[in-house]
Amino acid sequence: MRRHDKRNKPRSAHVRHILVGHKPEARELIEQITNAKNPLRMFKKLAKKYSNCPSGAKKGDLGEFVEGQMAIDFEKAVWATDIDQTPTKFVKTQFGYHIIWVHSKTEHQ
Repeated sequence: MRRHDKRNKPRSAHVRHILVGHKPEARELIEQITNAKNPLRMFKKLAKKYSNCPSGAKKGDLGEFVEGQMAIDFEKAVWATDIDQTPTKFVKTQFGYHIIWVHSKTEHQ
């Protein structure tokens, strides 16, 4: 039986995000999330209400994706973010301003 070689397998992550069109809006949402008693619950509520992405209907849940599927700056922010860390900043891509919540990451070597 051959063993699966994980060395060439891309990294993967399970992420939620809120996508908005303007920097001041992103700052305001981050402030609401960081000041909430339950930051994740607030994140989900705000994603559903304000996100410009279709994932907003799923409380910002993008599900799991593999490296190379998302915008480069978005992915860089995901890999630089700790798991279940309350977001304190946003990342800008060609789509707008993303506030990111990382649920899990799988780093393959």
